[in-house]
Amino acid sequence: MTTTVPDVRPAESSVFHRFLDLPYPNVERGDGVRLYLTDGREVLDATAGGAMVTALGHGRQSIVDAAAEQAARISYVYNHHFTNEAQERLAERLLSVAAPEMARVRFVSGGSEANETALRLVRQYHVDRGDDERWRIVSPAQAYHGATFAALSLTGRPKTLQMPFADYLPAHLHIPPATPRLDPTGEHALEELDRLLDEAAGTVAAFLCEPVSAAALPGYSPPEAFWRGLEERRREHGFLIVFDEIVTGMGRTGSWFAYQQLPLRPDVVAAGKGLGSGYAPLAACLCTQEVYEALANGSREFEHGHTWDGAPLPCAVGVAVLDVFEQERVVERVRERGPRLRDELAAALEDVSLVGEVRGRGYLLGVELVDPRDGRSFLPDELHAAELVDDVAFEHGVLVTSSHSTADGYAGDQTVFAPALTASDAELAEMIERLRSALVDLQARIEEQLR
Repeated sequence: MTTTVPDVRPAESSVFHRFLDLPYPNVERGDGVRLYLTDGREVLDATAGGAMVTALGHGRQSIVDAAAEQAARISYVYNHHFTNEAQERLAERLLSVAAPEMARVRFVSGGSEANETALRLVRQYHVDRGDDERWRIVSPAQAYHGATFAALSLTGRPKTLQMPFADYLPAHLHIPPATPRLDPTGEHALEELDRLLDEAAGTVAAFLCEPVSAAALPGYSPPEAFWRGLEERRREHGFLIVFDEIVTGMGRTGSWFAYQQLPLRPDVVAAGKGLGSGYAPLAACLCTQEVYEALANGSREFEHGHTWDGAPLPCAVGVAVLDVFEQERVVERVRERGPRLRDELAAALEDVSLVGEVRGRGYLLGVELVDPRDGRSFLPDELHAAELVDDVAFEHGVLVTSSHSTADGYAGDQTVFAPALTASDAELAEMIERLRSALVDLQARIEEQLR
């Protein structure tokens, strides 16, 4: 006998969602890479919970058990008064196993907090060294670094994300992204960086970016010449390099952190998402010994904190997550499987004229959408194609996340393909097939509108 799961959604939800007039589907449970809704539908999760978080999939009992055990002992104490065993264990493991280039870590609740922590750390580094004129951050314009105001000021997307909050945002600086479309060699981006360093002489504290972009320009990384040029300018001008690895950290690009594949070492790294893998709110800010010593030999304090920083419960989850990563050799799996996954996705979409490019590293892939009439131009802004992709993909039973930033001028509509790092070959193939079917369907609908 088949049992129909009832839809338990209220007629009008009391939750304050992003879109106030959209009836959101209700998730009852998850198992691996599959989501089961209260209306009986099953959806393949191709973006790790929708925000590239659930790196180990849904329903990992060992992680649930670790959280329950820690909660029974002690779930919370304030980090300004105590340390705790779970926090100390996670810090030691993270620094020894995943990020041996770093020396200290501060645990927070989410990516926005981690990037805010990084900014405060950068500022205090310079102040404690007697260089208190440095405060400004340079970052690529096509990015996303968080929803809090300081993090939002780093995104450089005034029309799509920063309005109507621009008056609240610090005046940080931005360079154009060195994309194949705009600047394939990275030379123009470096020239713009030089111009800003000259104009803001002595006030630039750090350059902040994603080593591989996530939501805003998924799967994209500048050419190696850009990274080498950035390293030269760090030595010459004395700013720090901060990497936002909220998405790319914890194995998603085929190494524990994406910076480990680049010809330079950052001074500060923000991590998140995969660190808690969706089982508890957990993120981190890591720094090198040189940065730590500036504070240790200066003010000897870091007056910055949020309520759940370093709390026992989320840190115990982080330890359990690391256990799975090591026991199942997750990072090695992504390193070996990632190039083939990109090739498989590209081959499946090769004859879809709505798709301009498939790019990325590891299990962080981006699908660029283009106008099918010429195979290159951005789709018309008024189409809001990113929203259409997500809706049509959901109709085809696959969850993806897309971004629409055409109005800002650097990129058009983009779709993220970033499944759990533990997805099987069969599950990955099914995700690709469902996404292909959705994009073929959407292409027909868009071509009809463009006639």
